[in-house]
Amino acid sequence: QVQLVESGGGLVQAGASLRLSCAASGRTFNRLVMGWFRQAPGKEREFVAAISRSGGDTRHADSVKGRFTISRDNANNTVYLQMNSLNPEDTAVYYCAAYTRFASWLPVASEEYDYWGQGTQVTVSS
Repeated sequence: QVQLVESGGGLVQAGASLRLSCAASGRTFNRLVMGWFRQAPGKEREFVAAISRSGGDTRHADSVKGRFTISRDNANNTVYLQMNSLNPEDTAVYYCAAYTRFASWLPVASEEYDYWGQGTQVTVSS
């Protein structure tokens, strides 16, 4: 079992920055591929970013590339999502997810991930 707890969401104006955190427990963190997803009202959950076990490999969705950065701190069992230049289209509930199996790629499909956090709301006003 893996427990994931997100934090750092909030209400900000367009152009602002936020940093989301996801604290993991229950399994050796450096054996987990970690991902961030988001879901806006009336839309399907979509991939935002993923990071390899060591942190040496990352992948970001085209919609956030250059603005968002995923990172991890294996010593503190935490994964982060730094979000800059936020715009109203980024408004969504953001979820942290863990992938527990071995893979040589970073999964982007939500159904591939095994554990999920409860989500944190990010609202960007224009």
